[in-house]
Amino acid sequence: MTVKTIQLRSSLLILSLITALIGCGSGSGAKTEPNPNTNPGNGNGEDFSYKGEKPASTADITKFQNNLWINIARENRCGGCHTQGKQAPEFARGDDINLAYAAVIDNGLVTLGNPAQSRLVTKVAAGHNCWLADPVACGDIMTTWITAWAGSSGTTANSTVLTPPAEKDVSSSKVFPSSPTAFSTTVYPVLTEYCAQCHSESSITRQQPYFASSRVDVAYEAAKTRMRLDNPSASRFVQRLSFDGHNCWSNCSQNAAEMQAAITAFADSITPITVDPNLVISKAVGLSDAFVVTSGGRIDTDIIAKYEFKTGKGSIAYDTSGVDPVANLNLIGNVGWSSAWGLKFKDTGKAQAATADSRKFYDLLRAAGEYSIEAWVIPDNVVQGDNDNNPARIVTYSGSNTSRNFTLGQYEYNYSFLNRTSMSDANGLPELATAANAEVLQASLQHVVVTFDPIRGRRIYVNGEFTGDTDPEAGAVLKDWDSSFALAIGNDVSNNRPWSGSIRFLAIHKRAMSEADIKTNFEVGVGAKYLLLFNVSELVGTPLSFIVFDVQQFDDYAYLFSSPFFTNLGDEKVSGNVDLKGLRIGVNGTEAPVGQVFANLDTQISAAQMVEGRQPLSSLGTIIEMKQGPEQDQFFLTFDLIGSNSYSRTPVAVPPPAVPADIPGQAHIGLRNFAEINAALSAMTGVSKTNAAVKTTYTKVEQQLPTLTNIEGFLAAQQMGITQLAVAYCNALVNDTSLRAGYFSGFNFGASAATAFDTNGRNQIIDPLLRNLLAGNIASGGTLSNQASPTEIRAELNNLINRMTACGSGCASNRTATTVKATCAAAMGSAIMLLQ
Repeated sequence: MTVKTIQLRSSLLILSLITALIGCGSGSGAKTEPNPNTNPGNGNGEDFSYKGEKPASTADITKFQNNLWINIARENRCGGCHTQGKQAPEFARGDDINLAYAAVIDNGLVTLGNPAQSRLVTKVAAGHNCWLADPVACGDIMTTWITAWAGSSGTTANSTVLTPPAEKDVSSSKVFPSSPTAFSTTVYPVLTEYCAQCHSESSITRQQPYFASSRVDVAYEAAKTRMRLDNPSASRFVQRLSFDGHNCWSNCSQNAAEMQAAITAFADSITPITVDPNLVISKAVGLSDAFVVTSGGRIDTDIIAKYEFKTGKGSIAYDTSGVDPVANLNLIGNVGWSSAWGLKFKDTGKAQAATADSRKFYDLLRAAGEYSIEAWVIPDNVVQGDNDNNPARIVTYSGSNTSRNFTLGQYEYNYSFLNRTSMSDANGLPELATAANAEVLQASLQHVVVTFDPIRGRRIYVNGEFTGDTDPEAGAVLKDWDSSFALAIGNDVSNNRPWSGSIRFLAIHKRAMSEADIKTNFEVGVGAKYLLLFNVSELVGTPLSFIVFDVQQFDDYAYLFSSPFFTNLGDEKVSGNVDLKGLRIGVNGTEAPVGQVFANLDTQISAAQMVEGRQPLSSLGTIIEMKQGPEQDQFFLTFDLIGSNSYSRTPVAVPPPAVPADIPGQAHIGLRNFAEINAALSAMTGVSKTNAAVKTTYTKVEQQLPTLTNIEGFLAAQQMGITQLAVAYCNALVNDTSLRAGYFSGFNFGASAATAFDTNGRNQIIDPLLRNLLAGNIASGGTLSNQASPTEIRAELNNLINRMTACGSGCASNRTATTVKATCAAAMGSAIMLLQ
């Protein structure tokens, strides 16, 4: 054995020991010595099951075993530590499921009425022994398992239980300045000295976020969410040092104090925004203090894959369904994250799961014989995809662009659904698509669900409503699915069917959802959704009184506040009638300048109006501008009157209307656009738009043709494109002997140019051109009231024929046909055709 071999093996041994030591204590600072696995319930892969000698003694313990224990008792999760003889509480033990159940209940590790608030959830969501790279995903998965235990069989909607937030006064607030100048002289030097070895993009062991970047502006943006201006000691930077012992450079307590002092110095340099002392205000609350209801009320009973896209960074979108194997999506190419939870797809970007992980769709959906794909999407436009069975791929489970198990796609204004069954081909054809004239697909946020079952076949629902499109292949069954295919979104696995847009949520269910369940999920909504509880106890004279808003991060720039209601979370109820007028929303110490739709609210709060503990105040919603971002913005409410508290608001002076602009007169005529020009030439010549030569020319000149109907925007280059297309149509007309015989009836194309264009011959060419160009009765001289003069057009065309045939008997043999083509093109490509 060589020296290098010994060194390598020693290094690997040290690395493995370090990894084992930090496995159980991650996120808590604890260092637990690993012991051999003695949990008899731990198995390998899909064969994992309870192998203890004592069976569950009650039905609830059986539900605990099948929904929670079987998932957390694995050695790479809680079973690596919390088993018999290792680390208390022993809730993942495998020798006696009854004792594991007792450990969970006795130690208060779950809250069945509100699974998201369970200690098991909050611990892993904070980073304690999370088995994934994203603790939030671990928390969501743990919530799913506890919810499954808490719920009954069948379809159930998750409930929402409110809990009071910590009280926070609306004081003179501080907001992060736009410039990093003060940060660069206070906190930044500490970060770059002690954290740059990891949290910098230039580090060998670089780790995001890059709050120690060599670029101070990058570091500042990354550091904002980890500093508390109102309470520096509660900053994440300080907490990681003092409680987690993370990367202390000497003494952890002293290092935490140094970091706190730097953040305090930075905060002290910021001039606070002064709150108007005369305002009648509620307590303050931020999204980080709010009650998260991301899935409250949803029907998720039979989900086998779920993507909420909460991670917001990195190259993996996690499947948080809790159903193994998890089908995490790897982000490839031009894919970006949305801060409102979602993925944005451009060009050839896609997100794709591994084939092995995608196998669960093959196994579970084929076994069920039915399924649903549920998604919240925002298509970028309504011109992508085509109707030749090649939709842009939104969600697909396929092996190539011509072979699939299922696909949800888009072409133009339509949703498309391909599905391999006993009646389809390998590509899932024929497709089911929404009706083209209905234009149900729009470039806006939409909830789309496609379902399949053997009785009704495929169905499509948009925004909670069945589109009415029926499957011609109802009665088919899932057949010949391929287990080697992979799940992908935003493109096909072959990378040649890209879709542009955003996906805010995706779930795959192992049943065909009912219309009622689909409507329920649509009404719940999507994305980062919160209940903001504004404490008004002091204003109404009753403890634990709140005005609650349903709040969503609308997009990367604004919040949606809607459906406020009043509630008491204590035993004491409001007495009498409490007047409430003029409610407004404040952000970071000042009232929002726009979006105050609740300013006209005029109502009374009373116990008599409470329904199930709530009194609705309004059904309206409004958009409030984002200021510092969802992790920094602090909100509060102001009132013109609430109870005995009032504020005399000075009416805002309404400015006089502006003097109307003197807009120049607009043209009364317009142009045909590119599509209308093509259609008009086809109609006037009788040549199909699908003619090979015509289609080739149109493809070349399409972008050169007018796109707008505004005549002021007409260019000479556009006329050249029109001329080329007119020549292509006329060339196709004359070259088709059958078509030209019917169009130019009686004309002798075999005659020479010197004899073919006598008076009769010219009429046989010019008359049908005028008839189709002017749509008038040329023989009787009838014309439209505002069209060009047939006499003047005839004279121009005659002059053209004269010039074309001036060669007389010396003309080439093809001059007759060429003259007809030129005459046709001059007429059809003229302004008479272009104007409308």
